[in-house]
Amino acid sequence: MKVYLKLFILIFAVTDIISCAGMAASAEEYYSIGMAYFDMAQGSTARREEYFREAEKWLNRAKQADRTMLASQYNLGRLAFEMQRFDEAAEHFESILTRDPDNVMALRAAAYSRIKSNDINIAENHYSKLLELVGDSIDDGYNHALVLYAMEQYGKVEIVLEQYPYALRDNADILLLYARSQKAQDKVESLNSYLKWLESNSDITVRSEYADLLVKHEYYARAIEEYQLILQEEFSNDTEPQKNHIHFSLAKVLLIADAESGDGITELQTAVTEGFDDIEALELLLQTEGISASNLLHIRVILDELKKEAEFKDTNSEHEDDLEHNS
Repeated sequence: MKVYLKLFILIFAVTDIISCAGMAASAEEYYSIGMAYFDMAQGSTARREEYFREAEKWLNRAKQADRTMLASQYNLGRLAFEMQRFDEAAEHFESILTRDPDNVMALRAAAYSRIKSNDINIAENHYSKLLELVGDSIDDGYNHALVLYAMEQYGKVEIVLEQYPYALRDNADILLLYARSQKAQDKVESLNSYLKWLESNSDITVRSEYADLLVKHEYYARAIEEYQLILQEEFSNDTEPQKNHIHFSLAKVLLIADAESGDGITELQTAVTEGFDDIEALELLLQTEGISASNLLHIRVILDELKKEAEFKDTNSEHEDDLEHNS
């Protein structure tokens, strides 16, 4: 309450001065009022938009009163960002850059605003400039790498992240992005990067990516171990991939790695029992080299059963639609 009281006193005091005949307010006074409203908006849910509108009005007056007052322009950008007007926010920050191209705060804010407005190429340009000025900033380097990853420039992601060797060792987010950029380039080194991440972290999605990579590079025994570890984890409805998909992946490796064993078929039946119904994936499995003839026969039986169930569901759905239409 004391903070708000001080802000209200500031607003009323300055606006009272402004209203006096023959007196013109300064840009600093307009700015003070605008920032007082901005601060109140940050602490109020009920009147957030109202206070932001007032802040915007006074900050615009400050900018018009003194075109060299970059603080008003910067905080108009912050305000627009808070209201999720990301294009407008970026334009405010970039307006500062036209006058002060080496302004680190404006560059950082402009880059992040362009990410939010999905202008990835512009964001990348801002981050490139930013890192010329503050190349030791790990956060900016990481954000730059994220933008490059979104642009599918995976080799550049590696180059950027390798400038921060200590962060690559200690920062889980940076190491995971590094591993994924290597994976996207089909580099076998990605296996070591994933393994380093998993030594100190645990995540079903990441371990699944690692297991899939092991399969791709034909490290079947290690892949089986990883899938089995994943199946011991707790799964929720929004976990990706779902548990039945892990059972399918494990079944596929078992069918290839031990062609004469029935373990792969048992695992495949478990996947279907738990809800796996990807007919296309099963059809591709039939074309996989290394699976024994007897196991291929079992797969066809499972596939035929799934197709029948899918046809039955489609027929019932059409019948229910007809009944609803006729009623």
